[in-house]
Amino acid sequence: MSATHEVTNQVPPLVYDVADDPALLDAVQRADASWAVGELHELGGLAGGEQAQEWGRLVNENEPVLRTHDRYGHRIDEVEFHPHWHDLMQVAVEHGLQAAPWRDGRPGAHAARAAKLYVWGQVESGHTCPISMTYAAVPALRANPELAAEYEPLLASTEYDFGLRVPGTKRGLIAGMSMTEKQGGSDVRANTTTARPAGDGSYRLVGHKWFTSAPMSDVFLTLAQAPGGLSCFLLPRVLPDGSRNAIRLQRLKDKLGNRSNASSEVEYDDAVGWLVGEQGRGVRTIIEMVNNTRQDCALGSASGMRLGAVRAVHHATHRRAFGKALLDQPLMANVLADLVVEADAATTVSLRLAAAGDRPGDEQEQAFRRLGLAVTKYWVCKRAPMHAAEALECFGGNGYVEESGMPRLYREAPLMSIWEGSGNVAALDALRAMARQPESVAAFFAEAEQAAGADSRLDDAVAGLKKELSDVDGIEFRARRVVESMALVLQGSLLVRYGAPAVSDAFCATRLGGDGGNAFGTLPPGTDTSAIIERARV
Repeated sequence: MSATHEVTNQVPPLVYDVADDPALLDAVQRADASWAVGELHELGGLAGGEQAQEWGRLVNENEPVLRTHDRYGHRIDEVEFHPHWHDLMQVAVEHGLQAAPWRDGRPGAHAARAAKLYVWGQVESGHTCPISMTYAAVPALRANPELAAEYEPLLASTEYDFGLRVPGTKRGLIAGMSMTEKQGGSDVRANTTTARPAGDGSYRLVGHKWFTSAPMSDVFLTLAQAPGGLSCFLLPRVLPDGSRNAIRLQRLKDKLGNRSNASSEVEYDDAVGWLVGEQGRGVRTIIEMVNNTRQDCALGSASGMRLGAVRAVHHATHRRAFGKALLDQPLMANVLADLVVEADAATTVSLRLAAAGDRPGDEQEQAFRRLGLAVTKYWVCKRAPMHAAEALECFGGNGYVEESGMPRLYREAPLMSIWEGSGNVAALDALRAMARQPESVAAFFAEAEQAAGADSRLDDAVAGLKKELSDVDGIEFRARRVVESMALVLQGSLLVRYGAPAVSDAFCATRLGGDGGNAFGTLPPGTDTSAIIERARV
């Protein structure tokens, strides 16, 4: 072979245990979910292995295809997936990443599930969309005890049973959600889909939904205007008599990222549905589902940041430039350490909120979760695209090539900030929570002030935040500033209490103390970058 084709200074494949993540494992221990650590490492080995990584690549390069009709002209409304999509789904369902925690009495069941989603999501993000919606559907569905009794055991089943059949005849179900319409978007109260009583306890829905993700799901929660106002309904794809429900798939969306997952426009043509909750209280009913999917948005962003940081550190460890490893170049070490700090902060706060879901009877925990989830969804999901861009840049031109996997991570990053309410919606929701549930503000500060006196920069930030919240004039205009400050205070408090000292010090210096720039890689002199980077070396 010609000497010009000798391969040198290239980085070896990254094959590792994704669960080998100190911020994650520490959070699992705090959440009383240490019983799940063995399974986490099992899942982490799968996630970091060559086979699963290949599954992730193939399902994104071979996107789902909509088949509206069969060869004879019959309407079928089917979506075809690459076979490895089903492999990814099967692993997720078998490990209880969908609705299994709702029927698991062990302590920390929801935190354990969150940790597993965080680990397995690093293989491929698209398939976690239906997994997340299935998890989130259960508390909303419980507003109709009869429907919950029928469907919840199947939604929580750890058997993946793909295919169009009567839901009650299947071994397990996947749930979807269909809320937005083309004229309303996030303003779901502007929905025009109608639901008229059929006289037999069911309703007939007519209308068009602009975004129905995972249209191959077995059942959907959707919103429609009933005689008593905007209401929530459950629609199966196959009716109890075996006939297809009149849910017509119009087209699949051509999306920036999340390419493996089908997102569609659908038309209800006298589709059959059953009321969930009371007429006129559809938003209040389905908001339970929305809040849980928002939690998974934060988890997904944290998961992506961890993946980006690990990949960047791995690349810099093995790639040489200007006479030494990239990792040993001071400025690259600054960038890498900053990426790890951000990932650790996102992981720690996301798992803290998941752990609150295991304490439904604790009023203060639930008040904290209500507000903490809104501010975290806003901020962590906002940081993910910047983080992905910087991690990609650590690879140089190699990172801009599809084979590196970094472009897929970059394209995926903005989704979590858009899904279940983009930035403005999340920020305004935080203001709404504070106005309607003042106890959530007290619970938030009770959480943040558990670190009082441990770091003066954090103490100053808490005091500044209280002053900011005391001024309600023009607060809607300032909503992003306010919510960003809240998110940083919460992350800082958690890192000061539980994080590695080098990480918490770097976070407080740059994110709270003003000793840092706007870009990643602006940590101040004296930062223990080696200790921080070591947390992402695998």
